[in-house]
Amino acid sequence: MKLAVFIFALAALFGAEAVTFTRCQLVRELRNQGFPENKLRDWVCLVENESSRNTAKVGKVNKNGSRDYGLFQINDKYWCSNSNTAGKDCNVTCAQVTTNDITKAATCAKKIFKRHGFNAWYGWKNHCQGSLPDISSC
Repeated sequence: MKLAVFIFALAALFGAEAVTFTRCQLVRELRNQGFPENKLRDWVCLVENESSRNTAKVGKVNKNGSRDYGLFQINDKYWCSNSNTAGKDCNVTCAQVTTNDITKAATCAKKIFKRHGFNAWYGWKNHCQGSLPDISSC
């Protein structure tokens, strides 16, 4: 496990591209990825609270030993494979959800949402219910 995290960290340092979006850049990306307009404020709030809009964000080790990756903080216990082979429920590697091309991360996040709603993310549960960011200028 430690070796996989080390290899992932090296890949992130020497080749994986990443970006920290502004709020309006994030809104444009989410629209481009087909997120519904009536839920954009929720998705923006989720991303801001989970990853600070940083596509390369890798979370601390969770209580169950798993980690969360990328813009949407996709968990490696269920959703992304922490190896070179795509796998788990989203059929992606965790490295694939930490690049500046958010297509695979967005597809996986939509799959998670379809199964569990926004309650799958603590960032949304703890910060976004009833208080959503203003994206009207975007």
